[in-house]
Amino acid sequence: MADSIGIAPSAADAAADRRRRIMAIVGSSSGNLVEWYDFYCYAFFAIYFAPAFFPKGDATSQLLQTAGIFAVGFFMRPIGGWLFGRIADRVGRRTSMVISVLMMCAGSLFIGILPTYETVGAAAPILLLLARMLQGLSVGGEYGTSATYMSEVALKGHRGFFASFQYVTLIGGQLLASLVLIVLQAVMTSEQITAFGWRIPFFIGALAAIVALYLRRSLAETGGSDKEDAGTFSELFKHWRAFCVVLAYTAGGSLVFYTFTTYMQKYLVNTAHMDKTTASRTMTAVLLVYMMVQPFFGWLSDRIGRKANMILYSGLGALMVVPLMTAIGSNTDPYLAFLYITLGLLVVSFYTGISGIVKAELFPTKVRALGVGLSYALANATFGGTAEYVALWFKDSGMETTFFWYVTVLLAIAFVASVIMPNPKVHGYLDGAGTVEEALGKKPALAHA
Repeated sequence: MADSIGIAPSAADAAADRRRRIMAIVGSSSGNLVEWYDFYCYAFFAIYFAPAFFPKGDATSQLLQTAGIFAVGFFMRPIGGWLFGRIADRVGRRTSMVISVLMMCAGSLFIGILPTYETVGAAAPILLLLARMLQGLSVGGEYGTSATYMSEVALKGHRGFFASFQYVTLIGGQLLASLVLIVLQAVMTSEQITAFGWRIPFFIGALAAIVALYLRRSLAETGGSDKEDAGTFSELFKHWRAFCVVLAYTAGGSLVFYTFTTYMQKYLVNTAHMDKTTASRTMTAVLLVYMMVQPFFGWLSDRIGRKANMILYSGLGALMVVPLMTAIGSNTDPYLAFLYITLGLLVVSFYTGISGIVKAELFPTKVRALGVGLSYALANATFGGTAEYVALWFKDSGMETTFFWYVTVLLAIAFVASVIMPNPKVHGYLDGAGTVEEALGKKPALAHA
């Protein structure tokens, strides 16, 4: 597989090569699903376990404190993006992905066995924080490495379609966490879930990680360079213009993604005043549709170009946030809520369907995992990871609608970045004939990789 990535297969071997590449996509994306399931269990079950770690205060203040820890997990992502990006660029993508899934398994198991505030007092939220930091470190490395791997093994001319399965499994992780919540709500009372049932999904995640480990160990290795500058900041700095472009459009994409997914469940309960079960079922249906449409938007980018996708996501997104969030918050009909949220996520899909590939195309091989992982992690931690906390803070301060305008401003910045970003078909490191540096107004310091 490693050799076939760099050398086009002969006509006789084309079918076998295609099968190997598809299996590599399946293997890497399956592990990705488990990683994100573990990570999102925290967000979906926070409503139930918040009182166990933060017993004082009303429901909003408890959620605010759990959202704060959720955000801290995101702040570990840049460290994970650097650490695992360096491993992936110097040792190999598979090695990096195996380590990251092991780390996520440990973090999930740790949360599942944590003592509560009633048992150990203030040590309980501190231990929860440490577990989330471990998970944040893992996910910080997961995104960049899996995005890079899937982009490299995908078939030329179909990279957008195949790379879209990264977000299929990322959303699938959310969906699986939501389905586990619905099942528990069906077989247990709310009091039982609050008392001990919230631990079950974390144990499931730890077990599923073992399966993901097996799948990832069977993958063919890609990347990895014995060159001294591979995976280093000094080499990455030569591509700082591309790095800044990715930061800008990822900031808006991360913020709007978490607004319409993880935060939305709480928004339906706290603002639209839906009961928890109805909100969970509504979001499960939304996520199912959202997951299924990702390959279409990846395929679309192979036809109209990644740049066109990015302009549509950021431009339409900036126009839609305020009216959609206002309509959702003032609506009590779950069917209308489903339509409104799905509409918002269809616009976001122009970005999420190509999120990994559009970044991977802007960096050369020896800093690709580092460039993709670190730029994503920085923007995601700063804006995506704080989405719930900022939204709840504005609500607690009586200025909830200000949050909608905050999301709009970030999407407007993403629109500017999308307009100035190089066209990967012409200036991309995977398929382009030119270079990103040429497109951004600077001759490349090194030969196009």
